[in-house]
Amino acid sequence: MFKLTSENTAIVVIDVQERLVVAMDEEIYADMLSNTSKLVKGANVLGLPVLCTQQYTKGLGGTVSELSGDIDGFIEKVTFSCCGEESFKQALNDNGIKNVVVAGMETHVCVLQTVLDLLEDGYNVHVAADAVCSRSDFNWEIALEMMGKAGAVVTCAETVLFMLLGKAGTPEFKEISKIVK
Repeated sequence: MFKLTSENTAIVVIDVQERLVVAMDEEIYADMLSNTSKLVKGANVLGLPVLCTQQYTKGLGGTVSELSGDIDGFIEKVTFSCCGEESFKQALNDNGIKNVVVAGMETHVCVLQTVLDLLEDGYNVHVAADAVCSRSDFNWEIALEMMGKAGAVVTCAETVLFMLLGKAGTPEFKEISKIVK
């Protein structure tokens, strides 16, 4: 549960969308975006699936340009939990995923509900605390605490990437080392 391997792990980026970003604290959002980008770029180096959702794209806009160029496709949703969308669940099943690393917005709404549903469905869930955010620090803290108590591993982006690598001295290690600097 605590250990990640690149064979059965996916990165899930939840609702980092143009019109939702403006509600976030600029500094906190910048850190979250940087760490989410590291996860996505690292996943691409390691050949991991990256599932990216967009909540009601018509109203909240698309995924921010800083991420969208590194992501192949997007899953449209109107449910708060990503698990409410059959295409999301199917993508996890099609890729043989057992471990899910979660990043995105907002920690206390869509991220929380997705994490709880994934845990209920039997996935090992790691939440990169430095790659999720909410409009308020209080909501972020409470949601992370709740996810941890529910059984998710609360971690950080660099820990995830180096755990997935497992060792130094590989071409992937060199690429990911550049990404995290």
